[in-house]
Amino acid sequence: MFLVALLSGGVTLGAYKLLFENGNDRKSIVTTATESPYRAVGLSSEAVDFTDAADKAVHTVVHVKNVSYRTVTNPIMEFFYGYGGNQTQEQVGTGSGVIISEDGYIVTNNHVVKDASDLEITLNNKKVYKAKLIGTDSKMDIALLKIDADEKLPYAVFADSDNVKVGEWVLAVGNPYNLNSTVTAGIISAKARNLDTNGIQSFIQTDAAVNPGNSGGALVNTHGELIGINTMISSMTGSYVGYSFAVPSNIARKIIEDLMEYGNVQRGVLGVNGAEVNGPFSKEYKLNVSEGFYIGSVEKNSGAEKAGLKEGDVITKIDNRAITSFADLSGYINTKRPDDKVQVTFVRGSDTKTVTVALTKNEFISKQYKGIEFENITPTDKKKFNIAYGVKITDVTNARLAPYAQDLKGGVILRINNTKIVDVETATKMLSGVDDNESVQIEMLTANGQVVRFIL
Repeated sequence: MFLVALLSGGVTLGAYKLLFENGNDRKSIVTTATESPYRAVGLSSEAVDFTDAADKAVHTVVHVKNVSYRTVTNPIMEFFYGYGGNQTQEQVGTGSGVIISEDGYIVTNNHVVKDASDLEITLNNKKVYKAKLIGTDSKMDIALLKIDADEKLPYAVFADSDNVKVGEWVLAVGNPYNLNSTVTAGIISAKARNLDTNGIQSFIQTDAAVNPGNSGGALVNTHGELIGINTMISSMTGSYVGYSFAVPSNIARKIIEDLMEYGNVQRGVLGVNGAEVNGPFSKEYKLNVSEGFYIGSVEKNSGAEKAGLKEGDVITKIDNRAITSFADLSGYINTKRPDDKVQVTFVRGSDTKTVTVALTKNEFISKQYKGIEFENITPTDKKKFNIAYGVKITDVTNARLAPYAQDLKGGVILRINNTKIVDVETATKMLSGVDDNESVQIEMLTANGQVVRFIL
């Protein structure tokens, strides 16, 4: 038995020497951590310590109380006495906001403060202040508030949301269900998410738990820096089920700066319409690329037209940032202003080219439908017609409408098929879904102020 044990030990030692230590002519199948080309995933308690980030963020997030009033009629009083006995009823809504300056500027969602008669802000230290509404951008669902505090306030530092990465840890901070200073953790699930909502086309998606009341709160990275404003959830129940969405900080910051400097949002446009390129699309249109934004049409008077972009071009980069979807394109352009210049890289046939495009004002962009050319109304038009929305008819080339051209030109389209037309984008989206054989009902305000309706 001793000899067998000794022999076994010798064989084992010899095999070890042969296979593992003498590796000059052999490659080990075992890859050590230092040899690995991949970064190790840290799951230790130290690696997932969010305490510093949470401590920074909770002091910058506030509770927003929206108080509005509406008049209600008592049907019983109306039945017996012939009048409704009108009563004023108070309605209260709540949400979150983020302090962005030590002197009391606060960013939140437009839907949190919409129709408010009074706005009340409660800080993390329980101090309460009345807030003033500075400005809103309903399209991007951002609002800017101001409080006059008796002290310098802690405020959030903006991070570059373009640099966040899928899989990166994030914290959502807000006041869900009136539970103040709630912190939840998750990761970035996707970037430039297009939910086809009115206006916002470039969300940051995360799996950090967000519920009603979190709207307007902060999405921060592990350094406690602001990378987004929590805005909405995708849920059948109205409560969190796994995904939430935030307006990227770069878009929010640009809107805030516009509201503070100009009093309204300065929105530049590239001037192209089209569709995302994917595998089937690329095959159908015989393209040489499988990702990008296909230009279906170029707007008249736009920077894209002046730079020489044409129908059939595929945009692949803007300022050296990859464009793989419409959300990528709109998300980046929404951080720019009119007259800003961007470098557009595109594929035309088998050639790749780069041109400089100067963004133009949305008001200068024209679109046309069945011989009616229209553009966004200007502040002067709004004042002249005493309206807040609509698109202005600039030209009529439809032969069948020639007898009415003088009446139509200069008028403002208010509704199409009973849908309110807020701007050119709304009109284009509405009309793009109409078949060529279908008729549309148009309600418009003529140049002399008369409301007319007709079928086109």
